Amino acid sequence: MRRREFITLIGGAASWPLAARAQQGDRVRRIGVLLPHGESDPEEQMRLNAFRQALLGLGWVDGSNIRIDQRFAAADGERIKAYASELVRLSPDVILVDSSGVLAEVQKATRAVPIVFAQVGDPVAQGFVSNLARPAGNITGFASNEYDIAGKWLHMLKEVAPHITRVAAILHADDPSTLKYLDVVMPLVSGLGLELIRVGVRNPAEIELSIDSFGREPNGSLLVLTSPFITVHRDLIAALAIKNHLPSIHAYRFFASSGGLMSYGHDPVDLYRRAAAYVDRILKGEKPGNLPVQLPVKYQLVVNLQTAKAIGVTVPPTLLALADEVIE
Repeated sequence: MRRREFITLIGGAASWPLAARAQQGDRVRRIGVLLPHGESDPEEQMRLNAFRQALLGLGWVDGSNIRIDQRFAAADGERIKAYASELVRLSPDVILVDSSGVLAEVQKATRAVPIVFAQVGDPVAQGFVSNLARPAGNITGFASNEYDIAGKWLHMLKEVAPHITRVAAILHADDPSTLKYLDVVMPLVSGLGLELIRVGVRNPAEIELSIDSFGREPNGSLLVLTSPFITVHRDLIAALAIKNHLPSIHAYRFFASSGGLMSYGHDPVDLYRRAAAYVDRILKGEKPGNLPVQLPVKYQLVVNLQTAKAIGVTVPPTLLALADEVIE
């Protein structure tokens, strides 16, 4: 064998392990994403973009070293089940989910694939994790508003509209997670001179019929308890509240920007941004069960003065001074 051929052979052999290690290190990682709302929903896209941008800042580039498989359920229970099974069959390295209903279906589909959730209320009470500090299992993430916040919603509603004597709690009849908010507000209503009426709805026709019927009596108001279904129909709810001159309070800014009178709660976009850090750590080898479930750290009070004017409500200056945003 010639000396040059021998050196080439030895050099090539020496490079094989390095090439193999590089190829393994550069393996494209797969991230499944199952979101409860529609793909065309601008709020959903804002959250997803925040997640993608945060991943990019951590060195993960979709189409390069990661592939993101995203599914949008449009608040359809059957679609959630189908997409949960479909994403698990793709063998992702981690799955990002939003809301209790979506997490429940993905949990049924896998106990092995790591799951990071955003916006799940009281994940311990719902049985998703064993405790917040060390969730154990294959699930961790970022919890949504604590249920005690419902007491603040009720007090804010009474502050902005002292004349109200009736509150309709609008909720999705098939979403039991929102009922825990009622457990908080029920002991408070009598002390505030209020009567609480639970209004469960399952479709747009029921939303319209229920709010119009409630609005026929005076001194009413709406406590809108958010779920994927309620979020999908937020424009309808806001329009009906204005039509019936009903002051309303909501959990998220995008309800106020859709015409709701007020919103107070955490920033969902911030949770998605923070969720990217957990996905990064899991892709780098950490176990989800060792990553503590985190609570919101950023809350927003938004007041829509256009709506206030339309329904004949004067927002107190003290409340306006506390607002993070005023829509005029």
